[in-house]
Amino acid sequence: MKVYVVDNGSQWTHREWRVLRYLKVETKIVPNTTPFDEISDADGLVLSGGAPGGACDASAMGNNGVYLDRADIPILGVCAGMQFLCQHFGGELGPGTVPEFGPVELKVSGHGDLFKGLPDSFQVWASHNDEVKRIPEGFEVTASSSTCPHEAVRCIDRPIFGVQFHPEVENTEHGVEIFQNFLEIVESRRS
Repeated sequence: MKVYVVDNGSQWTHREWRVLRYLKVETKIVPNTTPFDEISDADGLVLSGGAPGGACDASAMGNNGVYLDRADIPILGVCAGMQFLCQHFGGELGPGTVPEFGPVELKVSGHGDLFKGLPDSFQVWASHNDEVKRIPEGFEVTASSSTCPHEAVRCIDRPIFGVQFHPEVENTEHGVEIFQNFLEIVESRRS
């Protein structure tokens, strides 16, 4: 199984790669300017976080839109990766009512997919000023917090997922399990 991490400039992109390596997945970090044809052998993609406000700047997000349009594989967007994919599919971004930096109590409303087998609430690590203000049509919210109504989303018709928080950092409880659940989705879609 190959799952590539698309580097959008996050300070924690390397940690996403490290978690995937720990889970024995063939992985590499690829610049977000990589042509789609050069990553078309991937079984899954992780769209990393990025610089503050990066998701609002299409040029800073490189070919993420092309990957979302052309890749028929599971995709997980993390922080700016989630923001970008929501905006790409017609959602709206904006400044968070309360910017989240540090521990956040996550409230899970959708226990399938990424949150399969996980508790109704647990602590995650967030680091963002902006957030998804309106999710795209065809998506549903799977987790929220007291300060952010859209902490996690999933596309109803495609295996596309987004988390506003950072499952790759040690401060997030059940972060490895979230990646394991994503990899189970990837494995189930392999032909």
